[in-house]
Parts: sequence; C-alpha cells; structure tokens
Amino acid sequence: MGPGHRPRDGAGAIQLSPELPYGRLPEGCGADEAEWISWEGEVQEAVLWWWYGEMNPAVRVPRRATLLPGGATLTGRGLPAPAVRPPGRYLYEVDAAVVRAGLVAEVAEDVDGGVLDGAVPACVTSDEAYATPFATAFEIIEVLPYGPSGPGALLRDRGVGKLTVRQYGCAAEAAELSRAFAPSGTGAATVFLTRVAGEPTLLLVRPTGAPRTAAGVLAVEDPDQSV
Repeated sequence: MGPGHRPRDGAGAIQLSPELPYGRLPEGCGADEAEWISWEGEVQEAVLWWWYGEMNPAVRVPRRATLLPGGATLTGRGLPAPAVRPPGRYLYEVDAAVVRAGLVAEVAEDVDGGVLDGAVPACVTSDEAYATPFATAFEIIEVLPYGPSGPGALLRDRGVGKLTVRQYGCAAEAAELSRAFAPSGTGAATVFLTRVAGEPTLLLVRPTGAPRTAAGVLAVEDPDQSV
C-alpha cells in the first residue's frame, strides 16, 4: 500500500490518552469522528476514527461519548455552551466521557438545565428530575458557601460520621475540608464541593429516590475533569 493510499471500504482508528479533551485534539488530524469511552463513569480511552467507502456514514458525527457497560451513546447537536445558572432542586453529575467529548450542552438541554460554573462543566443543575444515562442525578438538600468549618453545625445536627466529598474545581478546598471535618455520629452524607458562579460552594445532596435522611471518617472523591 503506497503512501497516501486510502482503502476503498473500512475504518481506521488511533487510540489516544483518555485525559485528552475535545478542545486539544491534534490539529489537522482529519479524523471523521472523535469518541470518548467510559466504563462505570471513568474515561478509559479516546479514539479517532476515519471512515472509508461504504463504511462512511451518511451523517458525520464529529464527537461521540459512549458509556459502558450500558452502551448508551451521545453525539453532538451543534449546541452553544450551556447557560450558567444558580443551583436548582437537582444536580446532575455528568459522565466523564461526556465532559471530555464537550457534550455537556446536550445533557443540559435534555434536563432543561444549565451549569453551575462555566469552568466546571461536570455539574449541571435543573429544577426538574429527568432520567438520563449520561449523568447521575441528586436532589440538593442544602447549599452552603464554602468554609472548612462552615458545614460543621449542619452535619452535627444530622449525626454525620462519614462524609463523602465529590469535588470539581476545588481541590485545595477539599483537602482543607478533609482536615477540618469532625465525625459526630453514625450517619453518612454526600456533598459536592464545586464552584457556583466562581465561588467555592458546598451542595449537600442525596440520590434521587433515596429516603430524606442525610446519613456520611471522610472520603474525598476527586473525579474533577477541570483541574
């Protein structure tokens, strides 16, 4: 096969680092599609695809996120960046493959919501609960401005002995919170430590459909895609 030769039919692919976001794809690569693939919420690989001949789809899809093991796939619809808005009743933690593929606007449109901060795309909020395979939904119980001792009284009142912190865009604050948290019971709680209009903020949440009790030693989970 000589230089520059393209097969009549088929597909070609190059696997890239899963950490590569859509905005940093190699310039001039000429790929027909870029796909990010996650397994149970963690991005496993990014793939550039080239289609030839009969394999060439009628409609080009420049970006795709595929979520495994379920197999749900999301493609771009040419939407503008999602609106920035204050916290609503629900928080949607967008799958990392969707974030890497730059398809958060599609999820925000699907749940009639917006992002809490333009620099932290993984956190979408809405006033309504929607079922979507591309994000995990939580109900927001409390919204608190960040302070390492700020949530202390609230968590003590709820008898929280185990606190899980999901941080996006607030790595330093999460480390500070982990040092300041003092268990005060046997319950467990989950908070999102993220930015709301640029300001570090704590969102006390519960999974949608869970009992209205905030039951959380401190576990800091760092799925942050923007830091």
